[in-house]
Amino acid sequence: MAFTRATGKHRARGRMSRGSVRVAGAATLTATGVISTLAASPALAADTDVAAAQTGLTQALVINDSLAGTIDAQADAQRRAAAEAKARAAAKAEAARKAEARAQEIRAEKERAARTAERERLNAFQLPIAGSYVTTGYRAGGSLWSSGSHSGVDFRAASGTSVVAVGTGTVVEAGWGGSYGNNIVLRMSDGTYTQYGHLSSIGVAVGQSVTPGQRIGLSGATGNATGPHLHFEARTGPDYGSDIDPVAYLRAHGVNV
Repeated sequence: MAFTRATGKHRARGRMSRGSVRVAGAATLTATGVISTLAASPALAADTDVAAAQTGLTQALVINDSLAGTIDAQADAQRRAAAEAKARAAAKAEAARKAEARAQEIRAEKERAARTAERERLNAFQLPIAGSYVTTGYRAGGSLWSSGSHSGVDFRAASGTSVVAVGTGTVVEAGWGGSYGNNIVLRMSDGTYTQYGHLSSIGVAVGQSVTPGQRIGLSGATGNATGPHLHFEARTGPDYGSDIDPVAYLRAHGVNV
C-alpha cells in the first residue's frame, strides 16, 4: 500500500520548516532585544528578576549614601550652630561680668570719694558765724575784762544770728557761764576746745556730737556784754585760763580770718 503526504494547511511541518522557524525566532530575538525573549522563558524570567532586584539594591545603596551625607551635613550644621550659640552666650556672659565688675568699681570709687569728702568735711574748720569778722582781738586790754585782757575774740553778729561749730566735736558744756552768759564749750576732734559765749539761746546738749557748720545756738548779749556779738575762744583745755590765740588757731585749720 502506498502512502502519500497530506497536502494543504493541515500538513505537518517538515524539518526544513522547523528550521526556518528557529531562524525566524533568532531574528526576532535580534530585532526585539533580550528582554522579550527572556520573558518568554520562565527560567530566564527568573534570572531577569534577580538582575532587577540587584539593580534596585544598588539604587537603594546610592540613595542611602546620599541621605546619610545629607544627615551628616545637617548634623554638622547643627553642631556649628550650637557651638556658635554657645560662644555667643559665653561672650554675652563675659561682657555682663565685665560690665558688673566695672559697675562695682565705679560704685567703690564713688564710695571712696564720698568717704574722702566726708572725712575732709569733718576735718574742715570754718568761721563760727558765716561771713563775719573780728571786732575785738585776742589779748586786747581794758577794764571790761576781769583779767585785764581779752581771752578770746569777738565776732560781729546781730542778735539771733546762727552760731555754728567751727569743726567736728562733742559738747562738754552747754548753759550759763557767768560773765560769758549762755555759753557752749566743745571738745574738738583734735583734742582742743572751743568756746561760744553771750548766746541768746542754746541749741545743743552736753554729750551731743556736732559737725562743722552745724548750728549750735544763736548770738546775743547775755552775761558781761555791751551789745550783741559772739565771744569765741580756742583752748587747750575745757576751763577758763587755757586759752590760745583763736585767730591763729582758725588759720592753722585752714580758715580765712
